[in-house]
Amino acid sequence: MNIAWIIGFVIAVGMTFYGMVSGGELAWFVDIPSIAIVVGGTIGAVIANYPMSTLKNMGKLLKLAIMSPKYDPESYIEQMVDYCKTARQKGILALEEQANACTDTFMKSALMLIVDANDSDKVKSMLDDSINFLCDRHDQNIAIFNRAAGVAPAFGMVGTLCGLIGMLKRMDPTDPNSAASLGSSMATALVTTFYGSLLAHVLFTPIGNQLQYLHNSEVLCLQIVEEGTLAIISGANPRYVEEKLRMMLPMNTKTKAKAGAEAK
Repeated sequence: MNIAWIIGFVIAVGMTFYGMVSGGELAWFVDIPSIAIVVGGTIGAVIANYPMSTLKNMGKLLKLAIMSPKYDPESYIEQMVDYCKTARQKGILALEEQANACTDTFMKSALMLIVDANDSDKVKSMLDDSINFLCDRHDQNIAIFNRAAGVAPAFGMVGTLCGLIGMLKRMDPTDPNSAASLGSSMATALVTTFYGSLLAHVLFTPIGNQLQYLHNSEVLCLQIVEEGTLAIISGANPRYVEEKLRMMLPMNTKTKAKAGAEAK
């Protein structure tokens, strides 16, 4: 479970709720027409921008943001180094058995390309295409939440404008009660801006950023597999392969890995 996302969400909602009740009454922030404008308008705008084949995955994407899978580059490096050792010691064909036992679809496909004796250019082209297609799919999914984050404040402003227009239309200079209700009407009009900002910055933007982080982690692992595969085809030394793949990791990750290796 993505603890950071949950903690951040709870803190943001909790502090907002605290500010709402400490500054007045909770009922001041509840307005059904405003909710309808912001939530309904945001949903409608998002639906209008994307095909249903993409929108039907929103539930799965939300689950991914909350229950984030863990991509461990260290594990991928260790596996590719082991495959490299097998290829050096027993030959390329010995990788077929290990490929059949591999649970990672991308890694299994890469190993089978080696076993089928494809040249490095063809393998690189196929793996690059696979990664690029994955990036396109992920970008489209992330764009849904980024779009929603941009649309929600806009509909908050639309709701505010609707409230202001109605307030001004109802004003009657000859009626003292009309002027007395000006503050209450203005507050109601501003509630929609509050809803739009809350949805954008507490819900949609964090989900989009979490999906982007997952995407970057997965792509890094796939690139490790690709580089390891090409190194195996070239007959590279396993120690060289390991060092080359570790160069792809962030500096702090490489430092931790080195410290762990020295401890062993």
